[in-house]
Amino acid sequence: MERRAFLASIAAAVAAGLAACSTDTSPAAHVSAGPGSSGAGAAGPRFTAPRGLTRVPVPHGTLFQLPGDSKTIALTVDDGTSSRVIEGYATLARDTGLRLTFFCNGVNSGWTTHSDVLRPLHDDNQIFIANHTWSHPNLLRLSSAEVTDQVRRNEVFLKNTYGTLGRPFLRPPYGFHNRSLDAQLADLGYPAVTMWLGSLGDSTVETPQNLVANAKKWFLPDHIVIGHANHLPVTKVYGQLVEIIRARALQPVHLGDIFEV
Repeated sequence: MERRAFLASIAAAVAAGLAACSTDTSPAAHVSAGPGSSGAGAAGPRFTAPRGLTRVPVPHGTLFQLPGDSKTIALTVDDGTSSRVIEGYATLARDTGLRLTFFCNGVNSGWTTHSDVLRPLHDDNQIFIANHTWSHPNLLRLSSAEVTDQVRRNEVFLKNTYGTLGRPFLRPPYGFHNRSLDAQLADLGYPAVTMWLGSLGDSTVETPQNLVANAKKWFLPDHIVIGHANHLPVTKVYGQLVEIIRARALQPVHLGDIFEV
C-alpha cells in the first residue's frame, strides 16, 4: 500500500507540472499519451524520440556538454542509493517519454528491484544505462587493479541485468579523476570521462524549491545536467522539471542519441 501511495504521489506531481503546459505544441512533445501509457503520462503531452540527429564519435578526453548548437538537453541520474527515487525516475520516464541516462552503481539494490520497468525502457532505446563503478569509491585512492575491478564488476552487473556493458560512458564517483585514471579508463573502453555542465544540486538532501531553482538555472541547450537517485525531495518536483524542459522547447536526449556507441 505504501508503494502504491508513493507512485500515486509521483503521478500527481507530474500531472500537476504538466497541466501548466498541456497545450504546448513544441517539436519535443506530441498531444496524446499514446498506447500503453498510464498515470502521469495520461495527464498531458509526451516527449518524442529525437529526429534528425547525426551521431558523432565519442571524443577522447573529458565530456562536459553536448556537441553542436542545438536545443537538446541530457539529464543524467547517478548513484541510486534510494530505491524509491530510482522507481520514481523509471515511472517518470515510462509515463512521459522523457529520455534519461542513468549512471548506475550496481551495489545499490534498486537497480535490480526496478529492472522490470527500466529494462524495457532500455530495450526500446528510451534510456541509456552507463557505468558509475560498482560501489562508488574515490577511484583516485584505488590501485590500478582495484579500479579495473570496480569497472568490470559493474559491467558484469549491467550485462546480467540490462544486457549492456554501459560503455562508452563512465562517470567517476564524485567527478574525481586525473590524467592517469583517464588513460586507464580509456583502455577499459571509456575514452571520454563523462562530467556535466549543471546540476540539480541533490547529491545531498536539498529542498524542492532549490531543486527547481537549479533546474531553471541549468536546463539549457546542449547541457549535460547531473541529478541523483538518492534523496526523496526530487520525487516532489518531477512534473516541474518536465515543465521547464517543455516550456523551453528543449529536446531531451540520452547520451546514446548523440554519440556513436
